[in-house]
Amino acid sequence: MSTEPATTEPEEPAGRGDGTPDGGTPTTEGAGTPTTEGAPGSGDAEAAPELSEVQAELEAQRLERERIERRKAEKKGPIASGAKLSGTAADLLAAVRAVEGGQKPAATVFSEPEPAPRRPAPEPVRQPQPVALPAGAAAPSGETVEAVRAVLAEGGAPEALVPQVAEVLGEGAGGRLREDPWQLLRVPGVRPEQADGFARALLGAECGPDDERRGRAVTVWLLDQAAVAGHTALEAPALAAALAQRSVPDPDAAVQSTVAEGEALVFQDALDDAPPAAAAGDAEDDEAEQERPVRVLIGLERYALAEESLADGLARVMNSLPKDEPTDWASAAASAPRPAAELIRAVATHGLVLHTGGEAARAEPAALIAAARALGLRAYAATHSADGRLRFASLLATAEAGDGTAVATVAGLLSGAEGPGRDADGALDIDLLVVLDAPQLDVETAAVLAESLPDGARLVLSGDPGVLWSAGPGRVFADLLAARACPQVASRTPDPGPIGELVSGIGIGELNQVDAPGKEVVIVPVRDAGEAVHRTVQLVVDSVPRAFGLPDDDVQVVTPGHGGAAGTRALNTALKERLNPGPGRFGGFDPGDRVAYSPAPGRTTPGRVVGADADGLHLECGGAAVVVPKERVERTVRHGWALTAHQAVGHRWPAVVVVLPGDAAQALSRPWVYTAFGRAERHLSVVHGVEQALPRAVAEVSAKPRTTRLPTLLKAQVPSSD
Repeated sequence: MSTEPATTEPEEPAGRGDGTPDGGTPTTEGAGTPTTEGAPGSGDAEAAPELSEVQAELEAQRLERERIERRKAEKKGPIASGAKLSGTAADLLAAVRAVEGGQKPAATVFSEPEPAPRRPAPEPVRQPQPVALPAGAAAPSGETVEAVRAVLAEGGAPEALVPQVAEVLGEGAGGRLREDPWQLLRVPGVRPEQADGFARALLGAECGPDDERRGRAVTVWLLDQAAVAGHTALEAPALAAALAQRSVPDPDAAVQSTVAEGEALVFQDALDDAPPAAAAGDAEDDEAEQERPVRVLIGLERYALAEESLADGLARVMNSLPKDEPTDWASAAASAPRPAAELIRAVATHGLVLHTGGEAARAEPAALIAAARALGLRAYAATHSADGRLRFASLLATAEAGDGTAVATVAGLLSGAEGPGRDADGALDIDLLVVLDAPQLDVETAAVLAESLPDGARLVLSGDPGVLWSAGPGRVFADLLAARACPQVASRTPDPGPIGELVSGIGIGELNQVDAPGKEVVIVPVRDAGEAVHRTVQLVVDSVPRAFGLPDDDVQVVTPGHGGAAGTRALNTALKERLNPGPGRFGGFDPGDRVAYSPAPGRTTPGRVVGADADGLHLECGGAAVVVPKERVERTVRHGWALTAHQAVGHRWPAVVVVLPGDAAQALSRPWVYTAFGRAERHLSVVHGVEQALPRAVAEVSAKPRTTRLPTLLKAQVPSSD
């Protein structure tokens, strides 16, 4: 990847920050030939020299200490419980705080190890908060809560776990936990070694690694961890190996016990790539068929049922299309723009159609909806994010498809808050549904969507197959593309400009050189995480807004993770100090703070803090007012000047700064780079500290595989369209 180097103003004095001993022009192979100017119109020639990594850490510690002292001085309530715990209790509390602070669960055998941290700067630690119950759910009784508190105290577990345990285990939780201490593993954030310590405290000499209860609990925990990594099931050998790593002496017996208790299900799927048996008569053919190799899968019931429901729903959509429909689709295709005509013709004769393409290709589904509405059909679109909804609504207006009511978010459509609502039978009142951002559909959401469609309705799943997959388990769009069970329409409309050219190359594994005469793409080389934070702040606060005439609100930072010296926490702390300093009076936030609001896992909406009162934290997200109850603020709201690529997917900004510190090299993959770079509309700055890891990731590191059953289920439901 190469860019036209910026020449307006140098970002650093000569010989500083260019990554070369002599202060000359650095060369980053595969990432162009940027100069020390690196950023559009950034900084003054007399800028102060860079802080060293150690100095940056000390400065971050000082700022964090000051922030903590300010917050302590303003708090009038009692000190949070658990402050003086040690041993197992402290470990349990640390795990809960880590998860409720938004960190990923600890690495397991189902995910690649995280890169070793490079002396990261201290990060803000979020305090545990009571778990808010789903709407309509009954709170645990006081008797249950007290019983749980007593058992946890006896086992040395922190009191902060009481509401989580009571909610997860339900009524009678205290008795269940005393009878089976490893049920503590059902609480998010608790790890097997911590549950083992709790069990030893309760059971004493009766506690052992061969306890059948422990084997079942660890099996379910591993399947839950696999779901976090995107799997809907695990192959039996992989699960057995993981159980052995967790000191379960008889993995097969543990799995059998878990299945017998109904806590997991077992499946046998025939292997398609098995070598065919030699034909030697009908009897031998029958015997060969019976001996056809299978793979044994173990999965949790919720995901197994969701995949089966999704396969059934999609088969119904494909098979329930009216045979004698009076709609004149041929005329609609003839009058539509040429790129959309193929999509309209496919929808005319099929209930389910897949459409692939980038951002510019969204004009084709918009033309489809316009044509369907002109034919008198109830046609709607659904997007992953509120930002996507607004952008697609503008396309619909251009295509003369009515106002913005024809498009909703997926969550809003299913809840009834947006879109057409439901008919008397409970199905969506709809004839055609186009789902944008289809790669973001996890298996449970996709199953609910398919079940919600009435008989005879058409479904179009449209999206860019190069972006990151869903945050939840499954790879629905990729599985459907691989199954080839329905027509697939690939858009030939490329995304425009240097950024579009760069991202298109990344999609096929090439980090190409692009001409960027308007500084659309700029590389900013850095040597360490401290310098990466410094340069990022310069770009967001001054360089990019000044060069492109943009407000800083239109500049979004994207980085690989939350932790580390250049993760979202460190970057957001630094950006807040420059853009909206304040004491964080409202749960760590101040009016004017940019935030990322995540009302549900895998769904993030950027917004801004408006204020706070007794009702909670008031936000403005995508033009809508949102009130977050104070007990949910810690777990659902983060500062949002910097996001991860998973949080940013489904959104786009005029300018994006992608931060790639050296310790992020192992986190990079082609889908990650494709997604992060593709969030930019007018300008992309890459704060580059990973050297050859970037071109290597684009060329060699594809999406991590996910184990799913949907392709097998689809094959049993519908024949291939090949």
